[in-house]
Amino acid sequence: MGKISLKVTIAGRTYPLNISEKEKDAVLSAVSDINHSIEKLKKSYAVKDPQDLIAMTALQLVMKSDSNKGSETSSSSSEELEGIEKALADLSNKLDI
Repeated sequence: MGKISLKVTIAGRTYPLNISEKEKDAVLSAVSDINHSIEKLKKSYAVKDPQDLIAMTALQLVMKSDSNKGSETSSSSSEELEGIEKALADLSNKLDI
């Protein structure tokens, strides 16, 4: 399987990614989970800054990941987390943080 270009939108910002074809579904699922989490946080708290919402979402995902360390994680979950980490790293680089 080869590499593909994919544009994903997280918190209203579009990010171009180059991923392998086998990662596509996992990345799209991760992006959906991230955006869903951001929307839940936006409705629950008086936080409007997308960067704050992304940081809070990252914290939740890491805490959830840490709580699952005792159990086996599936290959799909690992791929989703890798997609999330890449998206957050791309965001950090674009925002110079």
